[in-house]
Amino acid sequence: MPVAAGAETLQGALAKAYRSNPTLTGARAEQRANDENVPIRKADGRPALEATGSYSESILKPTISFTSPQRTVSANAQVTVPIYSGGAVRNGVKAAKTRVEAGRANLRGTEASVFSQVVGAYMDVIRDSAIVSLNRANVNVLDVNLQASSDRFEVGDLTRTDVAQSESRLALARSDLQIAEANLITSRENYIALVGDAPVDLEPPPPLPGLPASPGDAVALALRDNPDIAAANKAREAAGYDVRVAKAGPMPKLSAFSTAGYTNFLNTQDYLDQQGNPGTGPQVNKQAAAGVQLTIPLYQGGRPAAQVRQSQALQSQAMEQEIEVERGVIAQTRSAFASWQASLQTIQSNQKAVDAADLSLEGVRAENSVGSRTILDILNAEQEALNAKVQLVFARRNAYVAGFSLLAAMGHAEADDLSFDTGALYDPLINYERVDDKWFDWDFDRAPQPQATRTVDTPTQNANVPAGLAQQP
Repeated sequence: MPVAAGAETLQGALAKAYRSNPTLTGARAEQRANDENVPIRKADGRPALEATGSYSESILKPTISFTSPQRTVSANAQVTVPIYSGGAVRNGVKAAKTRVEAGRANLRGTEASVFSQVVGAYMDVIRDSAIVSLNRANVNVLDVNLQASSDRFEVGDLTRTDVAQSESRLALARSDLQIAEANLITSRENYIALVGDAPVDLEPPPPLPGLPASPGDAVALALRDNPDIAAANKAREAAGYDVRVAKAGPMPKLSAFSTAGYTNFLNTQDYLDQQGNPGTGPQVNKQAAAGVQLTIPLYQGGRPAAQVRQSQALQSQAMEQEIEVERGVIAQTRSAFASWQASLQTIQSNQKAVDAADLSLEGVRAENSVGSRTILDILNAEQEALNAKVQLVFARRNAYVAGFSLLAAMGHAEADDLSFDTGALYDPLINYERVDDKWFDWDFDRAPQPQATRTVDTPTQNANVPAGLAQQP
């Protein structure tokens, strides 16, 4: 089907959300922050260099010291190189890397969640546009009916009751139209919040790819590809490394060190010779030392054991949460499959109901023209036809959303799985590789700028539905 100029497609809406939805761009920023835990952990095993300098001026010399310098300048430097920390650094780095992998899986889940919301909002606009169009057509029909009833009442063909019934149905139809218009405005504003732009002439969505043939197939794919399960698995794995980090608490620590110092008394250091007479001596003192330091914890008040037990309890919690997530994904997948199948069957039933209601309406009108049906019969038939068409619109929307939800539960509703043109996809691995081995203390990034677009300048939405663009059953 050719796309009209200026029309919006579902792929285009998803592409806009992929580039600028704040939930998604915020999740990417969160993952970049998660990446930094790896170099932070690596820093614990790298050499540390520090230097100190001082200048002091003696305001009041000690009365028992005649050789104290008046002023002093000193500088000291120390290098410490960790050699062994009981495995805390190694396992801490492994835990951080594993949580980075969990974060990537969570980012995939956020992506699928945002896309599911966009698909729902897109279909809501199409649905509510069609419902507004149907209700407006119904108001127009009832308005004509009322005029015809009034004309026939004037000539004595109908009673005042018939006119009152037409007036009542028209008033109710106008009320339903106002509600439908308000729902359409709400759906359009929700679309703007998710996509960033106002919906314009939304095209029918494309068929969904890769839907499973059975709930068993769907569950098998979900267990393999669902990002929530992958994230929970990595969280459990990282908790295991945390236990090893905690077990390093009572282990010996070995490090190498080197220190150097420089002191200058600025010619204010007095000396006494062997006879106790004042004299002059060296005004500069230099020193350097190197060695290794072994620290063996003997008793820490029970802290290490408590930390190990705490980490083991958190590991147990992660195990249980992994099973909880798996249960939830299985239930979600089976429910989505059932909803999708039910919606497809509902579409067929509602289509039959629409065809039957249209045929019934034509028959009632024909029978009324020969006097065998009343105005109330026509009004009831028109209402039944409207209700059937509205239900069909709902069924079509629900079927598509349920199908996409099924894809999301299986882990197949991410940018890699969808056909939309947004340029290069966001790759979280790029930032991880950029920061993984950074070691310079002053290697800052530039100040961050918002990536999501604001919607304050988008127009306030209305319920206008251009003729011919509403999706009629």
